[in-house]
Amino acid sequence: MSEQFRLSSGGRIDRSMRVNFTFNGRPYSGYLGDTLASALLAHGERLTARSFKYHRPRGITSAGLEEPSSYVELMGDQQAGNQPITTVQLREGLAARSVNCWPSARFDILAINQFIARLLPASFYYKTFMWPNWHLYEPAIRRAAGLAHAPDSDRVEGIYETRHWHCDVLVIGAGPAGLMAALSAARMGARVLLADEGMEPGGALLGRREQINGQPAMDWVAVVVAELDGMAHVTRLSQASAWAYREANLVVVTERSPATPGIFQRTWRVRAKQVVVAAGAIERPLVFHNNDRPGTMLASAVQTYVNRYAVLPGHRAVVFTNNSSAYEAAADMVAAGMVVTAIVDARSCVPPEALKLVPGVEVLAGYVVAGTNGRHQIKGVQVRLRNGGATRRIDCDLLAMSGGWNPVVHLFSQSRGTLRFDEKLTAFVADRAQQPTCCAGAANGLYGLQACLADGAAKGVLAVNALGFAGSAGVIPAATDALDHAIEALWHVEPAKPSDKAFIDLQHDVTVADIGVALLEGYGAVEHVKRYTTAGMGIDQGKTGNINVIGAIAQAQHIRLDAVGTTTFRSPYTPVEFGALVGSRGGSVFLPYRHTPMTGWNIARNAVMQEAGARWSRPSCFPLPGETVEDAVRREVLAVRQNAGVYDGSPLGKFEIKGPDASHLVDMLYTGLISSLKVDMGRYGMMLTDEGLIFDDGVAFRLAPEHYLLSTSTANADEVHRHITHFLQIERPEWQVRVTPVTTAWANATICGPRARALLQALGTDIDVSPEAFPFMAFRQGRVAGLQARVMRVSFTGELSYEVNVRSRDALVLWERVMLAGASWGIEPVGSNANHVLRVEKGFLSLGHEADSTADPIDLGIAWALSKTKQDYLGKRAVAIRRSSGRLRRELVGLLTEDPQRLVIEGAPLTPGGLKMASEGFVSASVWSPMLQRSVALGLLQNGRQRQGETVFIRIKEEVVRALVVEPCFYDAAGEKLRS
Repeated sequence: MSEQFRLSSGGRIDRSMRVNFTFNGRPYSGYLGDTLASALLAHGERLTARSFKYHRPRGITSAGLEEPSSYVELMGDQQAGNQPITTVQLREGLAARSVNCWPSARFDILAINQFIARLLPASFYYKTFMWPNWHLYEPAIRRAAGLAHAPDSDRVEGIYETRHWHCDVLVIGAGPAGLMAALSAARMGARVLLADEGMEPGGALLGRREQINGQPAMDWVAVVVAELDGMAHVTRLSQASAWAYREANLVVVTERSPATPGIFQRTWRVRAKQVVVAAGAIERPLVFHNNDRPGTMLASAVQTYVNRYAVLPGHRAVVFTNNSSAYEAAADMVAAGMVVTAIVDARSCVPPEALKLVPGVEVLAGYVVAGTNGRHQIKGVQVRLRNGGATRRIDCDLLAMSGGWNPVVHLFSQSRGTLRFDEKLTAFVADRAQQPTCCAGAANGLYGLQACLADGAAKGVLAVNALGFAGSAGVIPAATDALDHAIEALWHVEPAKPSDKAFIDLQHDVTVADIGVALLEGYGAVEHVKRYTTAGMGIDQGKTGNINVIGAIAQAQHIRLDAVGTTTFRSPYTPVEFGALVGSRGGSVFLPYRHTPMTGWNIARNAVMQEAGARWSRPSCFPLPGETVEDAVRREVLAVRQNAGVYDGSPLGKFEIKGPDASHLVDMLYTGLISSLKVDMGRYGMMLTDEGLIFDDGVAFRLAPEHYLLSTSTANADEVHRHITHFLQIERPEWQVRVTPVTTAWANATICGPRARALLQALGTDIDVSPEAFPFMAFRQGRVAGLQARVMRVSFTGELSYEVNVRSRDALVLWERVMLAGASWGIEPVGSNANHVLRVEKGFLSLGHEADSTADPIDLGIAWALSKTKQDYLGKRAVAIRRSSGRLRRELVGLLTEDPQRLVIEGAPLTPGGLKMASEGFVSASVWSPMLQRSVALGLLQNGRQRQGETVFIRIKEEVVRALVVEPCFYDAAGEKLRS
């Protein structure tokens, strides 16, 4: 396709490098240095997107990351969603498509929403999509949600990386102010990091015909950049967006396409002693009827496309403004060969110096654009006097608008700096800083080039002077005289009819009328208006529209803008990929897996490894060749129930408590009375939170009068340690007790099953393992398989079990000897999946399943674990208060589905009558029982213990499964096997 809107010369593109790309399936070409937006404009493409709510046609509005209208989805090896079309750099083979439209942007089925707009006012979803008809709305809402598709493939061209950096001065932005700040600081010897979001430095100078020291401004930029790059103490980043400003002057910067081979993106976590924010200013649009038609653009964007990309966004233009900066843009448009038919200026008096820039162009002072004409592209505008009256049509294919400028104070505000409203600029500017930071140039409300250069130099010197460096800014370069913007506030043009749509948020289709609805319904605070209407909640975060929202609120309430205030500037300032947040810290690099001594053996035996609690890598099952995971689990379960199995219980938390006050401590930690234990005996116990809910469970053994061994859950081991030390340091610092974590000092092989005792004897041991000498919940020390061992008779499977603990360095030897000795007994290694089945059959609780941070011991049927004789323990009073509330509690029950073969999913809700309404419980665990040859489940059910024999309804999406409520133990309810 021909580039009929491309100028034959000029711009900063490389015309020797043709770049081919596709957009919405059609082939195009551009030049190296183009963005996707500039290349499409060169081909005359105006309709590039659809809005979110009404699916109205939308085009390109801006030339930078503030783009509110056009977002695309990138395809191929750089797949990414919701990218501003104005920031996508053209590259060979780029494939992109419009988002939020079907089947195409030109013909979008959901554009029918425009015809039912009266049914879709602000916050219509709050008033309409509710119970009991939610099931009718939900499918359509979920299909309509979102814009682009989430990437479904991995990147192929590089990895994400994170780098930590310290510097004296961080300068954000490489426009004239930023360059001067960096140069001044660097010349005085400070270590400087200069971060700029653009492909090349220069900022606003890239899109303007400015001069510095009598030469083109970009020549001056090249000289400054060369000097900075030649300094060893200066680091310069391009395509690097500073998107978060944290405490202690931590600024997060993500660098796209760094020069380092193999790195796709690099995130810099910068600790700077001083920060200079020179991020420039963003032009804001004007608000009037149909101000969203493709071909309606910011005047500065048109200026940028003309000067930087050598593209005419239109042939016949109208300029609409309330300030003088648009006249500079109009002059550049005329110089490039564009016909500017009229400048519609809302001000009644236009400064003469502005008029001198556009001789021969009709200027309609005191006029406004009341609306636009066209469908998929602007064809003309309707203008009238600002105070009302008849309209006049002016034909055009481009409307360039300028509603003033907003200093980019987002990062300054994130640093907790305060803002003030400047009536002269009609903008919010930086006021008081809370951290060592300042704004410079346009970000400080100074729009003239000479003022920006001087302010940047001054702020650079100020920053390094605060650090003890001596020096001054030196000679400030001379620039062309600045044109006073002389702005006159115009927050929106009054519509001729109530049904006219004047858009404040172009992505979410928020209109001036929507703001009125929010105010009418009592939402007067700007943060409430934002959420009620979704204004400023799109991808662009209201960079262009938020100030107009504030202006509309102030105008409607007849108050000043500073009385309205601003919405909160939250990070990220620009969209950031999740990979960039994580960097190279993903997976086991970021948080390494913890391994037991048996991990290598497990992997060699084809174990399916998975992450367990606290990042332990544990085998879920040991499938044999040709065996499915389900078959492997059933085989392992039957081995334990009928023969013998062994599992690695090493990750269980282990703590030794010693000292004169050891008994006092364990009695405070556990709900039961632990101090009454005889030496070498143990007891099951629970720890509670301060709220009386289950925190952890496990077994405590008494090894000596002042020596206890606590066994905790795997996932909570570290939390239990913090829990204990916090209590000792804060509540009982006077107690004489020592807490030693020994989780990794000891490893174990837990032998379980009817033949466990015989297998232990076959291994060779000097411990008497007879039932009389070694009863259930006893502890013994001796030698097993030739190794010094601690043996505990506990059971997490419901079978006869011995937990054989040895020093970690001996654990693999023990394991191999167990497997060798057990070979003739048919022993099987057992994974965590089989353990889960075994504990559900027995009705044993599990943290995160039954103990879900809402249940207390009484709910789970283990009230016997709560001591009635102890004066106090952690959580005791909270349990009593919680139980006295009179509310129905969810209690542990067993569930048997009517169809024995039906296995329900864990987490499925239990709903009254199977209806889509408030849940009365949920399935906490669900397994297939090889012993019972049917599915069994545990659940928490409202008033469950009183509902034995009742049928309840498990809802799984649209299906309802009936289940019988039974006791929560399906195997050996009397406990004879584990005590055998």
